[in-house]
Amino acid sequence: MAATVTVRHNFETAHRLPHLPGKCVSLHGHSWWAEVTVTAPATDAAGVVVEFGPFKRALRSWIDEYLDHGVMLGPDDPLVPVLREAACKVYEVSGWPTVENVAGHLAEVADGLLGELEHMPGARVTAVEVQETHVNRAGWSA
Repeated sequence: MAATVTVRHNFETAHRLPHLPGKCVSLHGHSWWAEVTVTAPATDAAGVVVEFGPFKRALRSWIDEYLDHGVMLGPDDPLVPVLREAACKVYEVSGWPTVENVAGHLAEVADGLLGELEHMPGARVTAVEVQETHVNRAGWSA
């Protein structure tokens, strides 16, 4: 029987989607929530997939350092150099920072962080859900 661990964290970040029609072409911010689930075939002898404390610290630290109170932009966005010149925190998301792409990117980040921690053999990130508003969310799953 598989076992899962889910960590949730929130962050305040701006983004824009100039390649899509509508109001999201403008720079705007959200109170984002991210949930990352790690699944293992079973728990270890102590009943653990990965210890919550170290995994939460690693994930939250990464989010706080790179995303919180910053702006996510696509690498081709002309605002990237302008905002960096103004000493703003800018994080480039491959493609564009759609909720779907942010979920996929956080899955890659979380999987890398998991690899640096002690965890049950076979444990891996299997799901990420990102919520940008109370009514909009997107997910990634393995």
